[in-house]
Amino acid sequence: MRNPLAEKVVEIKPSGIRKFFDIVSEMKDAISLGVGEPDFDTPWHIREEGIYSLERGRTFYTSNAGLKELRQEVCNYMRRSQGIDYDPLKEVLITVGGSEAIDIGLRAMINPGEEVLIPQPSYVSYEPCAILAGAKPVIINLKAENQFRLTARELEEAITDRTKILILPFPNNPTGAIMEKEDLEAIAEVILRHDIFVMSDEIYAELTYKDKHVSIASLPGMRERTILINGFSKAYAMTGWRLGYACGPENILQQMTKIHQFAIMCAPTTSQYAAVDALKNGDEDVAQMRTAYNQRRRYLMNAFREMGLECFEPFGAFYVFPCIKEFGMTSDEFATRFLEEEKVAVVPGTAFGDCGEGYLRISYAYSLENLKVAIGRLEAFVTRLRSSR
Repeated sequence: MRNPLAEKVVEIKPSGIRKFFDIVSEMKDAISLGVGEPDFDTPWHIREEGIYSLERGRTFYTSNAGLKELRQEVCNYMRRSQGIDYDPLKEVLITVGGSEAIDIGLRAMINPGEEVLIPQPSYVSYEPCAILAGAKPVIINLKAENQFRLTARELEEAITDRTKILILPFPNNPTGAIMEKEDLEAIAEVILRHDIFVMSDEIYAELTYKDKHVSIASLPGMRERTILINGFSKAYAMTGWRLGYACGPENILQQMTKIHQFAIMCAPTTSQYAAVDALKNGDEDVAQMRTAYNQRRRYLMNAFREMGLECFEPFGAFYVFPCIKEFGMTSDEFATRFLEEEKVAVVPGTAFGDCGEGYLRISYAYSLENLKVAIGRLEAFVTRLRSSR
């Protein structure tokens, strides 16, 4: 029989995140710090709006690009948070999570063989989506000594005459690294000089703990060459609602909407009505959750210092990325033994790129109580490892 499978799909490795999540789900008394999902319930007023939309029989398709009211609220949000003006009818697309926006954005822009620059460690979907779009992924290995920020020099060295898009994954999953305005200005200068485009994944934009997030699209000359991606999963604790959006130039958004039209039709209607309320009335909820995450972040950093575990201080998202190189194990070996011996699941850094070797991703999107128990187990584990050397 002829092989029914596409080679490029078969060659893509499964997500390294799910492996440990699947194991821990069947392990009694285990604690998972592996999944980037808020432990908060979606705020009640947002859920209530979703319920109300069902009670009113709003179970129809919306327009392909999304509810006009929601697209307008996205524009209102972008104006007040970043000072960027978008046209709600031409420059905004509502998607099924930010992940769909990444996928269709790459498919809309890439011709076969063109290169997509992907700084790593970073979100697991970028490289597979680039491959599926027919691109050649070019990896930029971020460095701990630069706080896992992308530098202009690293970008310059990676660009060729085939480079089309830079994916800018900040605030970063898995490292928690951020890019400040000065960092972005240096990157923008390189982008403009080489006439390439940016896909800026800003799903954690509201979860920054140092200064307010700055979008590269807000810098001079960058709005017209940036696809800005965001969504509701992280900041509003709406992971299961599956809702995101893309903002960008009309000519690119038109083609993204075409793909979305044929593949998806429209994002979930109930979720869209709930998201209107999230953007209108959810700022206080986001602020409260951000305060709680920051408390957990500070707790973890202090705990790492006390146990002598090296970890640069992250200022975004809800992850820490401690270094475990001192133990002479791969990240996968460390995470596997930690799960087997202490019943705590974390994610090996290599799930986010080869340069993640020697690190772990620990999510603090969990209660402080669970974090304290898990960190107690981590301290016991590293103490045992050190004493056995």
